[in-house]
Amino acid sequence: MGQYRIVLLPGDGIGPEIMRATAEVLRAVERDGLRLELVEHEAGSELYRRTGTALPDEVLADCLDANAVLLAAIGLPDVRLEDGTEVQPTMMMGLRRSMDVFAAVRPIRLYPGVPSPLADTSRGIDFIVLRENLEGLFTSFGGGYVLGDDVAGDSLVITRRGTERVVECAFELARRRSERNGRAPKVTCVDKANIFRSFAFFRKVFFEVASNFDDVEAEAVYVDAMSLYLVQQPHAYDVLVMENQFGDILSDLGAALVGGLGMAPSAEIGLDRGLFQPAHGTAPDIAGKGIANPLALILSAAMMLDWLGERHDDPVANVAGRDIEQAVERLLAEGRIRTRDIGGDARTDDIGDAVARLCAKGS
Repeated sequence: MGQYRIVLLPGDGIGPEIMRATAEVLRAVERDGLRLELVEHEAGSELYRRTGTALPDEVLADCLDANAVLLAAIGLPDVRLEDGTEVQPTMMMGLRRSMDVFAAVRPIRLYPGVPSPLADTSRGIDFIVLRENLEGLFTSFGGGYVLGDDVAGDSLVITRRGTERVVECAFELARRRSERNGRAPKVTCVDKANIFRSFAFFRKVFFEVASNFDDVEAEAVYVDAMSLYLVQQPHAYDVLVMENQFGDILSDLGAALVGGLGMAPSAEIGLDRGLFQPAHGTAPDIAGKGIANPLALILSAAMMLDWLGERHDDPVANVAGRDIEQAVERLLAEGRIRTRDIGGDARTDDIGDAVARLCAKGS
């Protein structure tokens, strides 16, 4: 295909700063055979504060029509809906449901030279937390109940279709990773099947799908045990697949092992659409200071290009995505330019400039 229309949603807080740095990197990887039309829209809490709408209909329509959506960060704690809740969850769940992005892919990788709280990382950290993105406990978003001032409840829902498609995604992802890193592929189901029928059903469907992937090792681990194992032996895991809320928690734990949320990209993908964003929030306490780490969004953009390459059988887009990731790896390995969250004093734009220069050299 070679030409892609990308909707950019800078959002709130540090979002516009990290988006500016990321857009510079995307322009640096354009080349013969790859053209990126970057279309920016306003959405999020600041827009809601002014207009009463966080995601205008025309912006949503453009997101649905685009080849991919790149979102920086949205939400501000002091901007709330009439019921007192924040704007961010309503906008994000609406966008995810509209785009039907059912698989949230969160890579956890320790890059060379990035500090980790673990004493021994000699065997490396490189695994993926794959969340089912629309079901589980998040099915209850916008629902649930409160009876008087005494009882409240939310429902957790697991469906066969939702489980099958995210588990299939996990096994296919493990295969692709194996082709690139040479490791034996493995998928781990993370659940609480010893207690809850819903998770026992999730595990049952997991192993049914696993029977179609004889070349990939399949196992299951309880979520409480996995929170221990990820600290003790993160090198032992490849792709972890789980319900939404468990993935929300374990992906943040994983990010803590590899330098923090500033090093945590993500991809939310469906059969036809992709939404790419960092795992972190808007960090309003440092917004406007130019010190935010843009690497999570830059790496999310790399995932976007790789996804576009896979979806459209476009090796040029795949190469551009790998060029960004390799440029980030080189930059971090050199250790000269880092933001303060990972031990340096560089500014947001410094990182964008440096990664863009490395990408331009490699093209």
